[in-house]
Amino acid sequence: MELSTLWIAFNAFIILMLFIDLGVFHKKSHEVSLTEALTWTGVWVALALTFNVFIYYYFGEDKAFEFLTGYVIEKSLSVDNIFVMVLIFSYFNVPSKYQHKVLFWGILGALIMRVIFILAGVELIQRFHWLIYVFGAFLIVTGVRIVTAGEEKLQPDRNPLVRLARKFFKVTPDFVNDKFFVKKSDGLWATPLFLVVLVVEFTDLIFAVDSIPAILAITSDSFIVYTSNVFAILGLRSLYFALAGIEKYFYHLKYGLSVILVFVGVKMCISDFYKIPIEISLAVIVLTLSFAVLTSMVMQSQEKRNEQLE
Repeated sequence: MELSTLWIAFNAFIILMLFIDLGVFHKKSHEVSLTEALTWTGVWVALALTFNVFIYYYFGEDKAFEFLTGYVIEKSLSVDNIFVMVLIFSYFNVPSKYQHKVLFWGILGALIMRVIFILAGVELIQRFHWLIYVFGAFLIVTGVRIVTAGEEKLQPDRNPLVRLARKFFKVTPDFVNDKFFVKKSDGLWATPLFLVVLVVEFTDLIFAVDSIPAILAITSDSFIVYTSNVFAILGLRSLYFALAGIEKYFYHLKYGLSVILVFVGVKMCISDFYKIPIEISLAVIVLTLSFAVLTSMVMQSQEKRNEQLE
């Protein structure tokens, strides 16, 4: 099977899954239950691992490790994105039954942006090899800033896309079911739900700036970079509903993400002098994430015990 055929087949499969997701199982806006969220999360993870088996038999062990490492990196970064989405939905008071639709269109836009970023990033590194050091340094700085920058207050009303939308459209004071626009006697009005989509898209764009260089540190194979990103992003909606409300159990996650970004940044910067084996990269990433989540859970358990003693 030619690589071009694989690209077409993979994208056709993704379009089919998106149609099944929104057109069949989520045709009507409803509040996603924990059971439904966990089921869909399991489905997307299973599909990603199945595809990884295909990569192993079709491209070999090295590419399979690259895909799995890239997938784990993108998945871990997307968890941080989820908690930002929790803040966005809370800020706009978005009803639970409308959140899935917002995430669907937000993530669809993210897929398009990722394709552009991936193709551009791979092409730039192939043409201007010195950019690998720039990307590596960027990841190191980003990793350090995650820890040192502190908590930033979310201010969606200052978002440039929201400001631009308010200049072109009048915005209804309340949600109008799950509609993004409504027609009134004095023209077309946007709804707050449309503004939420814009903020989610902008957030995805910011996260893409971090995540694409991170996976380019693992591989420059555009097909591996693209497919691992797609699987991580498509599972984001269900993972959001599975994790929303339990962010306290991931208190130390940002420290884990910081270590990972610094690690892959260093890996990128020294790649011309020493190539860290992909198996070691995968082990470092998995162990770092596991330790971050485990210490968060221990801390939360300790806080509960202290509250009970008081």
